[in-house]
Amino acid sequence: MQANETETPPVVSNFLRDIVQDDLASGKHKSIVTRFPPEPNGYLHLGHAKSICINFGMAEEFGGRCHLRFDDTNPAKEEQEFIDSIQRDVKWLGFDWGDNLYHASDYFEQLYSWAEHLIKSGDAYVDDQTVDEMRTSRGTLTEPGKNSPFRDRSVAESLDLFARMRAGEFLPGTRVLRAKIDMTAGNINLRDPALYRIVHAEHPRTGDKWKIYPTYDFAHGQSDALEHITHSICTLEFEDHRPLYEWLLAHLPVPAKPRQYEFARLNMTYTILSKRHLTQFVRDKHVAGWDDPRMPTIAGMRRRGIPPEALKDFVKRAGVARANSVVDIAMFDACVREYLNKSAPRYMAVLKPLKVVIENYPEGSGEELECVNNPEDPAAGSRKVPFSRELYIEQDDFMENPPKKFFRLSPGQEVRLRYAYFITCREAIKNAAGEVIELRCTYDPATRGGNAPDGRKVKATMHWVSAAHAKTAEVRIYNPLFTRPDPGADGNPVDDLNPASLEVIKEAYLEPALVTDDIKGTIQFERLGYFCRDTDPGLIFNRTIGLRDTYAKAK
Repeated sequence: MQANETETPPVVSNFLRDIVQDDLASGKHKSIVTRFPPEPNGYLHLGHAKSICINFGMAEEFGGRCHLRFDDTNPAKEEQEFIDSIQRDVKWLGFDWGDNLYHASDYFEQLYSWAEHLIKSGDAYVDDQTVDEMRTSRGTLTEPGKNSPFRDRSVAESLDLFARMRAGEFLPGTRVLRAKIDMTAGNINLRDPALYRIVHAEHPRTGDKWKIYPTYDFAHGQSDALEHITHSICTLEFEDHRPLYEWLLAHLPVPAKPRQYEFARLNMTYTILSKRHLTQFVRDKHVAGWDDPRMPTIAGMRRRGIPPEALKDFVKRAGVARANSVVDIAMFDACVREYLNKSAPRYMAVLKPLKVVIENYPEGSGEELECVNNPEDPAAGSRKVPFSRELYIEQDDFMENPPKKFFRLSPGQEVRLRYAYFITCREAIKNAAGEVIELRCTYDPATRGGNAPDGRKVKATMHWVSAAHAKTAEVRIYNPLFTRPDPGADGNPVDDLNPASLEVIKEAYLEPALVTDDIKGTIQFERLGYFCRDTDPGLIFNRTIGLRDTYAKAK
């Protein structure tokens, strides 16, 4: 099967898919409704990609729908930039929410009304304790909490204070609305959790209309109910929040009773997927921004040239499970290489150039050679590449005094120039420092196309670029952002940042087709790796990934 053909990927079952399938088969639900509810306080990362693929993917598979709902309940950390980037990332992954774009802020009036309902029914109260006092009285995993001195405040007083909180009469941190559940509960999330807090900050959508905002726990389940979500799928850290999710649904006049299900979040070696740490890397300028190609953000991966198809394939292979585990980054790289090997067109580029002069090639002459665009995809066709007397090859492809198993260019050694000719090195020209700066070679005109009519063989085939036609470009070589597979295990992950995570080559030489062709997506520089054009102005290429797994060698 060729790269441009499509095939239906095999269905990989998992416990969430089985639940959905059983619910539809039993008639519990006529159709499924899922949601992806990001908080717009940063860019999405690889872990979010897993959630996107699960929620949108299952809705797509079973003919349901998936909502994109922004959990915009913390205006102090939310920005329009993040909202825009999230929508862009979901679409890039190939998913569409259609008309089902929602915000928790759409429901602020309803949520406020339901908070009043809890106060009237004796299930919520306004607490005047400070944050530290609430933390102390909450207890621990082994010790029960203590009731707030304001827990028995009258319904009328709590309603009055809650209305005045909304009106902006009180400073942030002076009062909160808490559910009245059980301060001795084994699950700390049921020890009178906060439902509303005072926040005086401009909201991206509602401006300064609201002075109080619902907590995630209060907004999330009720938003699910309002949207008639059937399967509220979230990561495992919310498992302990499920009893509160269900308590609120049971104590409010909601139009639906969705069910929450948890799956293990994605963890990967050499990678940090904590938004708090990623924000720190951006804020402290350890990286160039949220879309820095070293970042595990979807924007960073897109800028690095990771195809969305490869990313989705990785999520599928990583699987959906109930228990936390760590996936080796080599699996991610393998998915990327496998896809790009089939789809990426090939070009020639020289990153660390060494000049070659073919002395017996006619001066002032040149020709065009036929080069295959992708040996894995015959339908990709071919292109013409100029050849001339002076070329550039990689510095690493020459050694003056090579070891026994070095088969590339050395004095007296014959090699093949890809798609071109056999050449033999006759002399190495050095500068005053003794460094090789130029090679003098000869070629065999009978080997045009890279084959000898007498059947002789060579052990190395090298890429090259015609010096007269070469285009100069900047190439950025991206390496892992961290030096160890478990960054931050001994403390702050900043301490494990890789100082060699970025190498910038200012003057690489490219074949002219890399400038003249309408190149979209990721390509292969033959023998060097996969690369893509960067979004910065100028001719800049980012390395997406090398041709081989470097982690196994490192380990």
